[in-house]
Amino acid sequence: MLILTMKRFASMILIMLVVSFLLFALFETDKLEVAGKVLGPYSSVEQREIWLAENGYNEPFLKRYALWVLDATRGDFGQSIQLKVPVSEVLGARLANTGILGLALFLLMIPIALCMGIFAGMKEGSLRDRVISVTAVATTSIPEFASATFLTAIFVFWLDWLPGTSSMVSGFEIQQLILPVFVLLLYDVGYVARMTRASMAEVMTSQYVRTAILKGIPYKRVIVKHALRNALIAPFTVIMLQLNWLLSGVIVVEVFFAYKGFGSLLYDAALFGDIYVIEACTLAAVFVAVFSQFISDVGYTLLNPRIRF
Repeated sequence: MLILTMKRFASMILIMLVVSFLLFALFETDKLEVAGKVLGPYSSVEQREIWLAENGYNEPFLKRYALWVLDATRGDFGQSIQLKVPVSEVLGARLANTGILGLALFLLMIPIALCMGIFAGMKEGSLRDRVISVTAVATTSIPEFASATFLTAIFVFWLDWLPGTSSMVSGFEIQQLILPVFVLLLYDVGYVARMTRASMAEVMTSQYVRTAILKGIPYKRVIVKHALRNALIAPFTVIMLQLNWLLSGVIVVEVFFAYKGFGSLLYDAALFGDIYVIEACTLAAVFVAVFSQFISDVGYTLLNPRIRF
């Protein structure tokens, strides 16, 4: 188990290095373009060359990359061109805001999706299974911007129950989280429920579950003690991978509701051309993706001991 974990960790480090090298080569190979982003489009070539010399851009490419990686490991991503503050200060706060949004989503999504999937998979082909499956497909078929518009029209303009934006200008207000979380929940809960339903239906047809039922073990005990643990292996992997979707799919929701999170930061940086923020956000997103995959693989081996052999 320890050897497997070390191998997974080594592969995670390797992926991060490869992605960081590609990212650095993509954004910082053209040095004059970098200087133009920092100094502005009306800066002269002489001004850009002076800035490059002062900031170490005349050093060899591999040396600049090594120094950049070293600074990134210490949390130093440079200064935001648009906001004129260190990128780490902005990125940390925005990641925390998206973390609050994601935590609220997972606290609701995981129990709802697992219950829906388990109840549907326990009796495959029943009316309950059909209703839950159709509902799950319907919710995942609606993109976030469409459901956000629909819910805003109902709860903001028609019923006037909730605020239409989530900018938190007057401090943290839980009412402003309801609509963003609900939009993400509608899209995500159906996907996890369908995966849980498929896994549960497969487990319910296995030989050991049939044997337990024929031996006269109470049905509830068969579900809880025998079927449920094996049925949760696939959903656990899917739930961990939702962290990747959250960082990318949350862009639409955060921009729509003016929520100051990671997604809106990346969106604004892309529009403005703030390369240092884009680099930092990309590295953060890749780290979350790789680390969630690492946790998923380790958790998978714990849930299914046969994988260890």
